[in-house]
Amino acid sequence: MKTYEAIGAIETFGLVFVLEAADAMCKAADVDLVGYENVASGYISVIVKGDVAACKTAVEVGVAAVEAMGEEVYSSVVIPSPHFDLGKIITRYSLENLLPE
Repeated sequence: MKTYEAIGAIETFGLVFVLEAADAMCKAADVDLVGYENVASGYISVIVKGDVAACKTAVEVGVAAVEAMGEEVYSSVVIPSPHFDLGKIITRYSLENLLPE
């Protein structure tokens, strides 16, 4: 797995809101979209990676975008210098795993 300085994530309810968050995050900062996870009952998380400042900016802007649409963000996080083993979790939700070879 490629190493990076930070990861950022937002969890909200519904695909439309997470798409808005992901779009805002990627436009606002130099981050790469890692992927998403659609969990039970419609909760969806989106994950980005990049340097710490970019992830902080992306998460802040993503949260604001969801709230501007009238939805609640259930949780958000920026993890600077994530432990290498977090890659085991992140890889599971990577968009690269969804693309055909």
